[in-house]
Amino acid sequence: MFRLDDKVAIVIGGAGGLGEAVVKAYSEQGAKVAVADVNIDMAKKVADSVNGKAYAVDVTKEESVKELADSVIKEFGTIDILVNAHGINRKMLALEMDFGAWDTVFAVNVRGVMIPCKVIGEKMIERKQGRIINFSSVRGIRGTDGGNVLYGATKGAVDMITRMLAAEWAQYGINVNAVGPSVALTENFKKAVAPERLELLKSKTLFKRFLDPEDVGVACVYLASDEAKNITGLIHYVDGGLTAIG
Repeated sequence: MFRLDDKVAIVIGGAGGLGEAVVKAYSEQGAKVAVADVNIDMAKKVADSVNGKAYAVDVTKEESVKELADSVIKEFGTIDILVNAHGINRKMLALEMDFGAWDTVFAVNVRGVMIPCKVIGEKMIERKQGRIINFSSVRGIRGTDGGNVLYGATKGAVDMITRMLAAEWAQYGINVNAVGPSVALTENFKKAVAPERLELLKSKTLFKRFLDPEDVGVACVYLASDEAKNITGLIHYVDGGLTAIG
């Protein structure tokens, strides 16, 4: 079960902590993986570790994403799976909101999800099959303190893009879902968050532990697999029970 043999997957943001976990999980299940990222050097390192291919992409520019799609199809012949694993955050309180930062985060997290969905979704529509998995967050459905209004707003938008595309593209045999992680203890996250804040966040989970990046990779394997053929429009929370208790 849950094999992805000979499937071709694009993981955008594949050079990052969670994106890299998805790349490795897909490769282990037999998929051919295209690792796309704005950081081409890191993308190459991840791609080399799974015998994949690395591509540079700017998700805020439609032409860049079109070049990515055309290059992957030229190399692999098709695209079966798209994972939008990229995203950025700028923490600030509402009364201190910098709308330049607002526009930047929305450009990457929302526009940068919709553009790949549109460009690669069109390729999938031609074949009448495909799987799209967007990265959302528990912050798309649950509020919190700490200056997360901007990030949460973008993830709420990703949730609705996911549901709307699932409804619009079901007629073409395309499944569109999202994963909504809580805190995954990547190296970058450990560097960015104070220890006392980490302990507070951990205390809010039912199991009193953070996610491993591999937990998110496994969820993405399931959503891309044949076993999930009837799953669409779902925000799949990988959150240690956080959304169960508010």
